Amino acid sequence: MNGHRISRRTACQLLTGALAGLVQRPGRAGPSQPSTQPPPAFRLHYLLASSLYGTLPLETILPEVRRTSAEEIDLWPRVHGNQREQVEAMGWERFGALLEEHRVKLGAITRFDLGPFRLEPELKFAQQFGARLIVTGSSGPANATGADLKPAVKAFLEKLKPHVAAAAAAQVTIGIENHANALIASPDSIRYFAELAPPSHLGIALAPYHLPQDPALLAQLIGTLGSKLALFYAWQHGAGASKKLPKEEEMSQMPGYGPLDFKPLLEALRQIQYAGPTSIFMHPVPRGIPILPTATEVTGAINTSRRYLEQCLSQPQTELENV
Repeated sequence: MNGHRISRRTACQLLTGALAGLVQRPGRAGPSQPSTQPPPAFRLHYLLASSLYGTLPLETILPEVRRTSAEEIDLWPRVHGNQREQVEAMGWERFGALLEEHRVKLGAITRFDLGPFRLEPELKFAQQFGARLIVTGSSGPANATGADLKPAVKAFLEKLKPHVAAAAAAQVTIGIENHANALIASPDSIRYFAELAPPSHLGIALAPYHLPQDPALLAQLIGTLGSKLALFYAWQHGAGASKKLPKEEEMSQMPGYGPLDFKPLLEALRQIQYAGPTSIFMHPVPRGIPILPTATEVTGAINTSRRYLEQCLSQPQTELENV
């Protein structure tokens, strides 16, 4: 001892400094510091369905992708579009060059024509261009109910196993749309799917259009699906798409054009931290035509719906204004 005495206050200051040095010194274990950075804001990742542009050429559609705030395209075949057939006509090399020229990725391929058990040839195409999703329909007794429903969903999933394994090998997810008049169509069928489906490479492409237009129910289904939500269609029933209607009524399928309140759905997506693709969508009548006469008008309608969705995410419902 050197005979100098240290005051209690000075001792406390020295001890506090020493402890801080231990916490901050690289390589030393210490209590983790709370992050001062806010968590990243939740946002939607948009996927553009080529069918919205009817059978317009890919050379016309691809420049529109980023104008809709999307980076990826979903290729549709006939009868809704013909862009998948266009790729085969022009060749894969030319298609790849177009994607690169317009800074667009192939995000998904929709193949209802192949069904869930004939997707293997398409997996090679998806893998070649890095597409992560192939969307199709279900198989089994349509509109099964009651005690028959869960066993039917289980049997469908069992039959899908080798196809899901092939998709996993290609790093692709199979998205089953809840289409009308199909096995996977009702809210209960979606719930059973969520309960019984494998944890990866198989999910639901959720189409609110084909479900009761109840925001609370739709939000609940999103929460139930969680990580098994493979694609979210921003698509409401509106006046429907089964018969020719005045264009204003037909457009009511689009977010912000029709009556469905999307805010509870988007809040549910936020709650599950959904990071998959969102497709602003509708069907025209007849199928295979653009939803509006020109590519510019189609892109404008998509952006109107997108602004509505962004308002839903950023503002309380009472502050939403017509767009």
